[in-house]
Amino acid sequence: MTNNDDLMMPRPVRDSQSEMAEIVLPNDTNPLGALLGGRLMHWIDMAGAMAAHRHSRNYVVTAAIDHLDFLTPAHVGDLVILRSSVNRVFHTSMEVGVKVFVENYLLDQCQHVSSAYLTFVAIDAGGRHVPVPAVVPETDEQRRRYEDAGRRRDIRRDELERRRLSRS
Repeated sequence: MTNNDDLMMPRPVRDSQSEMAEIVLPNDTNPLGALLGGRLMHWIDMAGAMAAHRHSRNYVVTAAIDHLDFLTPAHVGDLVILRSSVNRVFHTSMEVGVKVFVENYLLDQCQHVSSAYLTFVAIDAGGRHVPVPAVVPETDEQRRRYEDAGRRRDIRRDELERRRLSRS
């Protein structure tokens, strides 16, 4: 049986890495047969939540999603691959990166569709914020993403403060 101290031990990024795959079906698309942006956003949120849940070992809720670009369309029959991992942990929140690819397995092609950064907050069954164990980046790429996440957090906080001041 694990105690609370074990649950707060730092965990490597690899423990949070998650991958999900979806086949684009007609119900997922617009009249031109291209994947709906809202459906992709839903999948990104789900992939991000999987990584946040695996890392925190708690319930998580989405607090924010940063900028999202759609770089190339996905069409009916394509395979959409979503890869996610925790970039950085703050106290009760964590930034998760999600990278999306589309595979056309008939043509043996794979393209980058989108990338997103989401902020999740760990909560208990009563909805109260709970602390999250630190994440340990092990590769150069993971260390870069860790540092970048700190800069993005500063930008988000500055923007929230700017909005708060403009309302007063």
